Amino acid sequence: MKNTAIQKAAKYAPALTLMTFAGSAFAQEVAATGADANAAGLKAIGAGLALGLGAVGTGLAQGPIGAAAAGVVAERPEKFGQMAIWFFIPETLVIFGFVGFFLLRG
Repeated sequence: MKNTAIQKAAKYAPALTLMTFAGSAFAQEVAATGADANAAGLKAIGAGLALGLGAVGTGLAQGPIGAAAAGVVAERPEKFGQMAIWFFIPETLVIFGFVGFFLLRG
């Protein structure tokens, strides 16, 4: 008898079934205090990432914008107001980071 693909799969099917369901068979319920501590830790990490990555993004954006704005204002001082607006727009990212930080910490 030839060893076809179906016969090969039939050899491995019981082992694959056992491996699939073994993890759920040995799983335990998480204690209520452990889940609360884990959730609080993940909230703190999320709040820190919201604030930290917002600040890093703002810093990366404001570097080139500030250099370009300084060049424009040096050549055309009347454009200061417009360049200030473009310079302050990335700051909204940090403000959103602060809002997320306080929402997650609250």
